[in-house]
Amino acid sequence: MKAIKKYVSGLLLCMMFAPILGFSQKTEGMVVYERQEFWSKIIGQLTYLSNEEKDRVKQTWGKNDEGWKSKTKMFFNANESLLSNLEEASEYGWSSRTEDYYIYRNYEKEKKIELIEMMGKNYVLEDSLRAPSWKVLNQIKDVAGYICMKAVTEDTVKHQKITAWFTGDIPVSAGPERYYGLPGLILELEINDGDVVITASKVEFRKVEPKELAMPKLKGKKIKDADYDNLIAKHIKDSIKSYRNPYWAIKY
Repeated sequence: MKAIKKYVSGLLLCMMFAPILGFSQKTEGMVVYERQEFWSKIIGQLTYLSNEEKDRVKQTWGKNDEGWKSKTKMFFNANESLLSNLEEASEYGWSSRTEDYYIYRNYEKEKKIELIEMMGKNYVLEDSLRAPSWKVLNQIKDVAGYICMKAVTEDTVKHQKITAWFTGDIPVSAGPERYYGLPGLILELEINDGDVVITASKVEFRKVEPKELAMPKLKGKKIKDADYDNLIAKHIKDSIKSYRNPYWAIKY
């Protein structure tokens, strides 16, 4: 056990100082994330449902609740990243429409721009970067062929536990959705103990062109992070008070 703890501690130190020591030069490329939403678990969190209603949801979904799947792609380099929804062509040659969703981060200038569609409206968030308060744990696992360390934080607005798995082999601070700020790329994210799981399905290293990190022309109401948090908190509170599922209209 002592040997394992010593190995993990040593690995963590290597991951944290990889950018300084030149441990890895993998700081530019593209990653594809697959998002799975397990709705029987999500609905089971709704406090206004009776135990009988929750049991009915489990019986309805049963073992067929494999998760609603969607994909995002993220271009990144040492200083910037841009995440957006990924539309994939079907076997019939067409692709379905996905919601407007972009998250641009400039780590060097500590600024971000987000385009988020929620409650039927587009919002443009322009603000400074404020990384989550992470706690790194002595646990490792393989994700997409990379040894990853575990880190946890909390979404204090939605009251959700967030678990991230990040790798120092890719020493960039980026990650999926609104999560970043660890000493390595986040390759897997769990929301609320597996209600939603976001996992890297493809990692590709190559030169990223400036146009791949450029935000498109944005249309929407401009707000700050505090405004966004207030909107989400009020929507969840009002929905639950009215016995409605708040997560049909916002990203869980």
